Amino acid sequence: MPDVPCAPDDVSGLRAANARLREVIEAKDTEIAALRAAVQAGTAALARQGRLVRDLELRVAELERRMRMDSGNSSVPPSKDDIAARARRKALRASQRERSKDRRPGGQPGHAGSGLEPAPDPDRTERADPPAECRSCGAGLAGAGPAGWGWGEVWDIPPVRLEKVHWLLPKLRCSRCGKVTCADPPHGRAGTVSYGPGVNAAAVLLGSEGNVPAERTAMLMSALLGAPVSAGFVARAHSRLAGRLEAAGFDAAMKAALRAEQVLCADETPVSLIRNAGADGQVLAGSPHVVTVRTPDQRLIWYGAAHSRSSEAIKGLGVMDGYAGILVRDDYAGWAQFDSQLAGVQQCCAHIFRHLSGIRELHPDHQRWADQVRQVLKEADGAVRAALAAGRGHLDPDLLAGLRERYDQHVAWGQTTNRLRDWRDGNHPGYVLATRLKAKAEQIWLFTRNFAVPWTNNASEQAIKGPKRRQAISGYWHTLATLADYCRVRTYLLSSRGHGIAPIDAIHAALAGRPWLPSPLSA
Repeated sequence: MPDVPCAPDDVSGLRAANARLREVIEAKDTEIAALRAAVQAGTAALARQGRLVRDLELRVAELERRMRMDSGNSSVPPSKDDIAARARRKALRASQRERSKDRRPGGQPGHAGSGLEPAPDPDRTERADPPAECRSCGAGLAGAGPAGWGWGEVWDIPPVRLEKVHWLLPKLRCSRCGKVTCADPPHGRAGTVSYGPGVNAAAVLLGSEGNVPAERTAMLMSALLGAPVSAGFVARAHSRLAGRLEAAGFDAAMKAALRAEQVLCADETPVSLIRNAGADGQVLAGSPHVVTVRTPDQRLIWYGAAHSRSSEAIKGLGVMDGYAGILVRDDYAGWAQFDSQLAGVQQCCAHIFRHLSGIRELHPDHQRWADQVRQVLKEADGAVRAALAAGRGHLDPDLLAGLRERYDQHVAWGQTTNRLRDWRDGNHPGYVLATRLKAKAEQIWLFTRNFAVPWTNNASEQAIKGPKRRQAISGYWHTLATLADYCRVRTYLLSSRGHGIAPIDAIHAALAGRPWLPSPLSA
C-alpha cells in the first residue's frame, strides 16, 4: 500500500505533542529521582536510628550489669555494697539455711558445749557459811547435824586498781670524772612519772584487739583500771610498741619467715587516711591500701601499708622479694607481676565463682555454661576433700581428666556462644571471662594437683577483715605512718598468737626489748 503523506499541520502537532510528553516524562523522572533520594535518605535515617537504639540497648545492658555488681557476683569488696546488695546477700543466706520445724532454740544434741569445768588446781579454797534454813521445808537449821561437804567454784577477776610505786634511785659519783649518774626505774626514767608496761599493754590491746578508738580507750581505762590516761597516751602506746618491734628487726624476721613457706595467700583492701603522704610530707598519688600476706593457717599473718594499689606500691613493700613458692591470689595484675619468680599460682576460685554468677545473671539460658563451670569446680573440690579424708595424696587420674574435660568443654562453649554477641565496649563480658578461664586454666586447677594449696583465697580475705573492721569502728588513720604502726602491731600480735603466745605476754616481751621473732621453717 503506498505511503500517504501527512499534512504539515499534522507533523507539527505530533512534534508538539512529543515535546509535551517528553516534558512530562522528564518531570516524572525528576520526581521519581527525588522520591528515590528521599527513600534512600529515610532508609539511612532508619539505619542510623536502629544503630542508635541498639547502642542504647547495649549501654543500658552494661549499666544494668554494673548496677547489679556487688561482692556476690564480682570483685567488689563487701564494704562497698549498697543497702540493696546487703539485703540480697542476707536473703540468699536465709534461703540457703534449711532448719527443721521441730528444731528447738540453742545447742542441738551432740553439740560440744563450752561450759566451765572444775579447775584441777584452783588458786585457793574458801569455806562458805552453813545454810540458815532447809531448802525443802524452810525450817531453821540451827543446831542441825553435819551431812558432809558440797563444792562449787567461782571464777572472777580480782579488783583492779592502779598501783603507784615510788622508786628510790641510787646515785653514784664517777671517781674518774666526778659525774653523778642516777639509776632509772624499770620501764621509766629518773625524775619523771610514767605508766608501766601493764597500762601500755592495756592501751594496745583495747585499740588493736578490740578496735576501740583512742578517745574511748582512754575512757574505758579510766573507768575499768583507774588509769586516767589521755587519748594521746593511747596513740603513743601503739607507736611505742611499733617502734620497739622495728628496732628489734621484727619486719625483716617476718619477711624471712614468709619467704621460707611453701604456700602463701595474698590480698589487699582500700582504707581511709586523712592525709596520704610519705615521710617527706609529700602527698602521694593513689588510694591507700592495707596489704596482707599470710600462710593458709594462722601461723604467720603479715600486714603492710601501701599508699596505693599500684603494682609498684605492692612491690615496694618488699614482702615478695625472693619468694619462690606458690601464691594463692585473685587475678589482679599487682600480684601477677611476681608470677615469673614463683613455683606456681592458684587463682582464687571464690573470686571466679563471683564472676561466673555475674555472667549467669545476664541471661539464664544463654549463659548457662557459667553454672556448669561452677559445678565442675565444686565437684573437683569435693574430690580433693574426699581424697584427703581417705589419706590419699592425689586424685585418680581418670577422675581428674574427666573433670578437666568437662571444664574445658563448658569454657569453650562460653567463648563460642558469646563470640559474636554485641556489647557496647569491646567483647561480651561472657566471652571475656571464658577466654580468661581458658588462658588461666592451669592456675585455676593447681589445687587438684597439689593438695597443700587451698582452692580459694579465703585465708587472706579473712585476715583483711581486721583492718576493715577497725576502720568501720574507729573511722580512719591519720597518716601512712600511723597505718604502718597499726599493721606492724597487728602482724606481731596475730602471728605470735598463732605460735601459742598470749597477746598480753607478747606485748610485755616487746616492751622489755625481747619480742617474739618468727623463725623460718627450714631453720
